[in-house]
Amino acid sequence: CIMNWQFIRAIAEKDLYEVAKNRIALTGAIVLSVIFAVGLPLLITQVAVLTSGSDQQSFDTLLTSFPPALLEQLGTLSPTQLPIVLILGYLIAPLFLILPLVLSCMIAAEAFVGEKERKTLEALLYTPATDAELFLGKLFASFIPAVVYTWVNFLIFALVTNIAGYPVMGRIWFPTGSWLALMIFVVPAVALLGVSATVIISTRVSTFMEAYQASSILVILIIFLMVAQSMGLLFLSPLIAVLVGLVFFIIDACLIWIGIRIFSRSELITRV
Repeated sequence: CIMNWQFIRAIAEKDLYEVAKNRIALTGAIVLSVIFAVGLPLLITQVAVLTSGSDQQSFDTLLTSFPPALLEQLGTLSPTQLPIVLILGYLIAPLFLILPLVLSCMIAAEAFVGEKERKTLEALLYTPATDAELFLGKLFASFIPAVVYTWVNFLIFALVTNIAGYPVMGRIWFPTGSWLALMIFVVPAVALLGVSATVIISTRVSTFMEAYQASSILVILIIFLMVAQSMGLLFLSPLIAVLVGLVFFIIDACLIWIGIRIFSRSELITRV
């Protein structure tokens, strides 16, 4: 069917305005930014400088799980440079996916449950927008800020990493190709996954906390990627990152299709 994108945009803009006034969401976003974009690169860079290769044996053991092409690149680094590049450039890359997932789930959990709690859902459901347009409007209201927020934090992370590591590295080395592929392909896919799943959940529960807690199980996917990379089971090279993103996008498309199919404003009205 033909979508009225003016309705979708109006719904998304209304939700974005509500998010901008949500102190809990804003505070959570600021805390995550301080931890991930500033704290991690500063901490890891300084620890690497202070230890200065004292635990080289542990890194040598860890390196055996990485592909030969990467080992050749890392082999040119000094004992002080190695942990900086290995940890910041590769190992913690999947951890950064928590940002789009957490923020998208937090905003999406407000999608319909927040309307219920604010007593504004009934007025929204009687708008001329179709069920699909309502669903997509809520989806975009969570997806866009989650992706933009993550990309901004990535820029801050890159800036802090290069500045803090410059005395040791002697050059601007970040971001790596894996990080760029992760930001371009995987971050939007993960954000869309969190949004689509949480919007569906929010139409089935009664409170914000129920929706947010139910969607938080998606963090297991990020933990799996991080553990798999650290154990050598999966290395997020640029190609693998693109493939992982495509897999997530396929899952996203299925969830969005399911969400549009099962969403019914008449059913929601009976729950208000």
